[in-house]
Amino acid sequence: GGLEASQTLPEEVKGQLLGEALFIRAMTHFYLVNLFGDIPYITTTDYELNRQVSRMQESLVYDNILADLADAKAFLGDTYVSSERIRANKHVVSALLARVYLYLGQWENAENESSLLIDNTSLYNLPMNIEEEFLKTGHSAILQLKTKMEGFSTTEAMTLIFTSGPPPLLALNEDLVEEMETGDLRRLHWVGEVTDGTNFWYFPHKYKQGTSLQYSVVFRLAEQYLIRAEARAMQNNITGTQQDINKIRQRAGLQDTPASTTEELLQAILDERRFELFTEHGHRWFDLRRFGIAGEILSPIKSGWQPTNILLPIPESELLMNPNLNPQNPGY
Repeated sequence: GGLEASQTLPEEVKGQLLGEALFIRAMTHFYLVNLFGDIPYITTTDYELNRQVSRMQESLVYDNILADLADAKAFLGDTYVSSERIRANKHVVSALLARVYLYLGQWENAENESSLLIDNTSLYNLPMNIEEEFLKTGHSAILQLKTKMEGFSTTEAMTLIFTSGPPPLLALNEDLVEEMETGDLRRLHWVGEVTDGTNFWYFPHKYKQGTSLQYSVVFRLAEQYLIRAEARAMQNNITGTQQDINKIRQRAGLQDTPASTTEELLQAILDERRFELFTEHGHRWFDLRRFGIAGEILSPIKSGWQPTNILLPIPESELLMNPNLNPQNPGY
């Protein structure tokens, strides 16, 4: 409201800021709806209104997300506002749109949005050297988060890397590492390991400590290839699906996929997403949910797993402040 009412901001700046705000609002609600299910869609800064909001159906949340992204696209330009890729433009909106359409099963729309990025080779391309994937100057980056201060390592590097075992916070699942194919360059370059002479522990090493050459990646081109592969598979475009999967596999030093039926290709995409996107913004969890296999994969390894665990509980503090958010999600 304040932005739109401004008389002094140039229209170009106003449009950029409005577009960015709409994009961030859509992205925030996208994560919330995937974690909590039915949620309110907050469109105002009026706290008196916001403290009384009720949850709306997931499908309506997605309608709001799509409307915000359409508006964001209309406001934003094709270029980045600086030499760094840290603020949204039209292409960044396409990256999120492609993912949203994929989650909604709108295959043709997902393919179209991802193709806008994949085909824009002047801005985006996959570095064939996998070590360059997370550089702040990399051409596969669509949107990145700048580090807290100039010269700092990324938050991921500071949080996820450990130098002695057992790890203080968390480690990579051994199954993930052991199930990577022999010769997978992602195993070599994106997984670190620590041993005490008897036990081994693994950590994600996409980001390195002590380097100022990286920013945290929010969207990158490899995901768009995997989105398009899945959208094509669901439209029975076998050859196109294989081409997109193979682009990712070849970069990882692997042979072309042997998968040739829709069912085999969908499994291959799920595997490729697991090995390509691990420890990035919850992809694996969301994939297990939307493929309907969370229970199958997690019940053998997570004690007390319940089918209702596919949604998080609404925080009690939120329910106490606003009873309109009831009922609580099932199982809690």
